[in-house]
Amino acid sequence: MLILNAEEVRKALPMHQAIEAMKQAYASLSSGKAEVPLRTRLSISPHEAVSLFMPAYLQTNETEALAIKVVSIFPNNPAQGLALIQAAVLALDPETGRTIALLEGGMITAIRTGAGSGAAIDILSRTDSRVVAIFGAGAQGRTQLEAACTVRKIEKVWIYDSDTKRAEAFAKEMAGRGPIPADVQPAATSREAAAEADIICTATTSTFPVFMDKDVKSGTHISAIGSYTSEMQEVPGETIQRAKVIVDSRSAVLAESGDLIKPIQSGMISESHIFAELGEIVLGKKTGRQSTEEITVFKSVGVAVQDAMAAQLALRNAKIMKLGQDIPF
Repeated sequence: MLILNAEEVRKALPMHQAIEAMKQAYASLSSGKAEVPLRTRLSISPHEAVSLFMPAYLQTNETEALAIKVVSIFPNNPAQGLALIQAAVLALDPETGRTIALLEGGMITAIRTGAGSGAAIDILSRTDSRVVAIFGAGAQGRTQLEAACTVRKIEKVWIYDSDTKRAEAFAKEMAGRGPIPADVQPAATSREAAAEADIICTATTSTFPVFMDKDVKSGTHISAIGSYTSEMQEVPGETIQRAKVIVDSRSAVLAESGDLIKPIQSGMISESHIFAELGEIVLGKKTGRQSTEEITVFKSVGVAVQDAMAAQLALRNAKIMKLGQDIPF
């Protein structure tokens, strides 16, 4: 069994490859070539935490993958110097069920989530998009930015976080890194971040919208990845109402995301307002952006096919790069 730590996972999952892998994963899901039960949620009340169990099997034209991820979200961790998200991915041989690898799951989660958003940005955002606004200065915000800058020629970045010191540290760390431009600025207000943006990425744990609808200009693409419970919300209902809404999984977002559950409950939209799954657009079954004025929203809660596909890609690259520790099992 091969064991990959976080740094080895990072090396084995270059963003441009991960983005293409996520397109395949979404296509597999939307074509019915994946088995993905709704995630099992285990509440850990004394710590205000939750553990999620996410199995998946998928087939593509070239391959198949089988894996399960256990991801735990402990809000009190950062105060103890620990990462908010703790996770591990167990990869199995899809032909025999044999355990073949254990991968650090926090890095996989961050990269595959960023790559999923990158796939949506590549497919849905205007090709002339030059300004990105990132809401949330955590690990997810970093991979969201990397992904956006991988698929578009971004010239300016705004970062907004309720913790101004975190936003300043984010800007200093990410400026000029890889495909990211040198012009990365912390925003003093959410409006300053959103108003100029061609692409908005939200990666927070907020229970109320992180920007105002009036600050979203025509033609903007929004990738919203932070709302994973019915109580959480990052995008204003008014923005959802006037946008073309694309999701990773209809069943998953309708069960889990307040970004859609809240506007549905208030009567602003119905379930039919969801235009497509991203995989349907990848497959050519639905159209993506149809005008430069259209606002598009990609709402993702994360689906286990992403983890299975990311793990397979990481293992393939790890073998080529001779990464990880191989132990008898």
